[in-house]
Amino acid sequence: MPTVALATDTLSEFAEDVRSGLSRPGQKELLSKYLYDAVGSALFEVISVLPEYGLTRADERILRRYADEIASQVSSPLVVAELGSGTGRKTRWILEAVARREPTTYHPIEISAPALALCERELDHLPRVSILGFESEYLDGLQQVAVRRKPGQHVLVLFLGSSIGNFEREPGMQFLQQVRQTLALGDGLLLGTDLVKPVPQMTLAYDDPVGVTASFNLKLLARINRELDADFDVSCFQHVAVYDSSERRIEMHLRSNAPQRVVIGKAELLITLRKGETIWTESSHKYNLEEVVQMGRRAGFRCEGQWIDCEWPFAESLLIAE
Repeated sequence: MPTVALATDTLSEFAEDVRSGLSRPGQKELLSKYLYDAVGSALFEVISVLPEYGLTRADERILRRYADEIASQVSSPLVVAELGSGTGRKTRWILEAVARREPTTYHPIEISAPALALCERELDHLPRVSILGFESEYLDGLQQVAVRRKPGQHVLVLFLGSSIGNFEREPGMQFLQQVRQTLALGDGLLLGTDLVKPVPQMTLAYDDPVGVTASFNLKLLARINRELDADFDVSCFQHVAVYDSSERRIEMHLRSNAPQRVVIGKAELLITLRKGETIWTESSHKYNLEEVVQMGRRAGFRCEGQWIDCEWPFAESLLIAE
């Protein structure tokens, strides 16, 4: 049966991050990782099948078509670790490809306990695949994978769905360097990146006409109300998605439609919001192919191959630790 490590995402960390992000001068912010509680993870699964959000389907098409080719380019014996596994639906193609060569262990690393449990149920039936999940932050979980590897084993890290795009560019670069420091020579990182495309196509993916993405964003305030004893009036906020062409990123914000005074009890914080002021909740950076190669090189990887979906410009790049 699958085994799950202890959670590290505590209520006190949540309160501290909320206090830090909402008390900073200028632009107020909330960390995007807190969008993914049980409700948020379920809503994101709905977003992933919306016609406007082609990213997940593009990712799946690449993995389904090229899984054997990708897996064959990382040395055996091989264990697979996934940063932010979600339900693991896309991951089965890679796991099946690896398991056709040899038995393997899969380590989903996920801060959402419900998503981690769903991932394990989704993939527990795969032959010749053992599952050991970690309910933790990315790097903490990856460190656990690294210390558990057997002599001679290589690790293939999956960072799919353009999750790297949620980082600002320089912090994202630093994150890749930290991943490399945890890995050994010859280990692999399969990095998903969403590519630049027409602006209307990108913005619609983050502001669908049905309003699912708006609900996904707004429910973060409801989570703060519920878990941190806050009194946000969620009905006074509006979901906003805008494209910053200079940074090549979509930004998701929550805009206050009226002046507000909000108390967040467990964060020991009182904030005021002007009419029209926003709280920045998530970024999604877009890339080009050569930029990904250069990012990998700076972090200590060589790019072994890139696979591109043409229906929705998206890339998977296999980076090998040097």
